[in-house]
Amino acid sequence: MRQLGIPGAWVHEPKIFGDARGGFHEWFQAADFATATGRELRPAQANCSVSVRGTLRGVHFADVPPGQAKYVKCVRGAVLDVVVDLRVGSPDFGRWEAVRLDDTDHASVFLSEGLGHAFMALTDNATVVYLCSEGYAPAREHGVHPLDPALGITWPAGIEPVLSAKDADAPTLAQARERGLLPSYAGCLAFYAGLRPDSTARSGG
Repeated sequence: MRQLGIPGAWVHEPKIFGDARGGFHEWFQAADFATATGRELRPAQANCSVSVRGTLRGVHFADVPPGQAKYVKCVRGAVLDVVVDLRVGSPDFGRWEAVRLDDTDHASVFLSEGLGHAFMALTDNATVVYLCSEGYAPAREHGVHPLDPALGITWPAGIEPVLSAKDADAPTLAQARERGLLPSYAGCLAFYAGLRPDSTARSGG
């Protein structure tokens, strides 16, 4: 796994084995994940979304703690997957990074709790699956408008965004910050520290 420019986010670019029958790759390997991230991923929920071309989902995030870390992969078609640093106090606050996920290269993205997540479908029937560290809890779920000029995410040209009513009504980054919806960087770092395998031993648990 390779760390992205935003701390707390990684991309997994697997080796693909192909022959006359098709192909095979490992899209998640627990030992490699732990080595790269310094933590374990114990999925509490697995999601699958199918989107028409232009569908824009996000920017979604959850209260920390417990937040909701995500390991994201596109198994059919292609999407532009975007990670946004929404952690107030982070040196990278407001910064975003995009990774193309598709059914050719089979890359996956992992984003830690407190980071925002969004993607745009580049093809019809774009199918995205993701492992989540926590189950869906509506009261803890929030969003930032993905077309907020202050974020300045460069979505693909020539594709008309298709948003849900909820995402279209999401606050801007500034509004979300003013309302106290965004996670704090210090709080996230403290939470991450508690996820490290050696944290239980240090605490005597």
